[in-house]
Amino acid sequence: MSMTDPIADALTRVRNATMRGHASLEMPASKLKQRLLLMMVKKGYLQDVAEFTPEGGHPTLKVTLKYVDGQAAIEGLKRVSKPGLRAYVNKDQIPWVQGGYGIAILSTSRGLLTDKEARFQGIGGEVLCSVW
Repeated sequence: MSMTDPIADALTRVRNATMRGHASLEMPASKLKQRLLLMMVKKGYLQDVAEFTPEGGHPTLKVTLKYVDGQAAIEGLKRVSKPGLRAYVNKDQIPWVQGGYGIAILSTSRGLLTDKEARFQGIGGEVLCSVW
């Protein structure tokens, strides 16, 4: 069975693991998912992302979740642009997430950027997800 939206699958795995209080999780690897999760590490929402390949298997990402005083660092994740309805924005339409406390991750012509980085560089793109 093929997966039609691997980004939504990755976000759902992270959301479910944080709701259950797991320390880490594994998911099939791809460069886009790895960059997306590394951006969440850089912004302090996840602890670590590592790629490994089990013997004779497909590459896998191991995501270590971050908790602060027993609470998950991620309060919410939302997939914005979906395969059936893409969400493209220009530099003036980039959304503010939770009044600036969260981040929106955009796919731009210069790679994956947060909403703040895209506003600073003056470019728009496809809004992949929101994290707060």
